[in-house]
Amino acid sequence: MTFHILTLFPEMFEPVLHSSMLGRAEEKGILKFNLINIRDFSNNKHNRVDDAPYGGGRGMVMQAPPVYDAYMSVADKCISKPHVIHMSPKGKVFTQAKAIELAKYDEILFLCGHYEGIDQRVLDEIVDEEISIGDYVLTGGEIPAMTVIDSVSRMIDGVLSNEESFTDESHYDGLLEYPHYTRPPIFLGREVPEVLLSGDHAKIAAWRRRESLLITKEKRPDLYAKDEQNYEIELNPPPKRKRKR
Repeated sequence: MTFHILTLFPEMFEPVLHSSMLGRAEEKGILKFNLINIRDFSNNKHNRVDDAPYGGGRGMVMQAPPVYDAYMSVADKCISKPHVIHMSPKGKVFTQAKAIELAKYDEILFLCGHYEGIDQRVLDEIVDEEISIGDYVLTGGEIPAMTVIDSVSRMIDGVLSNEESFTDESHYDGLLEYPHYTRPPIFLGREVPEVLLSGDHAKIAAWRRRESLLITKEKRPDLYAKDEQNYEIELNPPPKRKRKR
């Protein structure tokens, strides 16, 4: 998987993309990161890429030509058009399901806006979809892009040690994750649940599933409501009928 990132601040990505899980995946050749500074495609000696908005108003708007030229510097080298994502509060909110979907692409290009936004004409020309990481506004698209890259990367074969590392996590199957415990067995008077020390894998799996359901019901009732009828049956199964002799 190759991630192309169009940004005014490529230095923001360096410590994130080359560290921890992402850095190890890059060293293995599983992930590639291509940072493109949009300022390199400005047509003035001051490297400005913004101008006042037509119609007036506060702030500045990123100009279409440098953004388009930066995009073409990538697209011209790709076998097919990269999937272009504009990080924007106007986009659909990012979910785990979207992360799984995006992990199927070979090349994704992130367009990170700044100031009051980007000239709509270039967005209409190159963008395939807009994504938001939540209903709030940030200074630019860089941090949201890092968030999506990290989440999508986890879905790619070989990035994590094994499949279980992400299939058991919160949101993968629509539920929040069960609690985790490790040594010592007693901390500040709080004991590890006895079932986790039992060695009975079936009972442990059942406990984890039930805890996942209960935590989701309590903390994210909106997620629980998506399949509430079946979840309630799991939590409160009907009594087994006695067989007649």
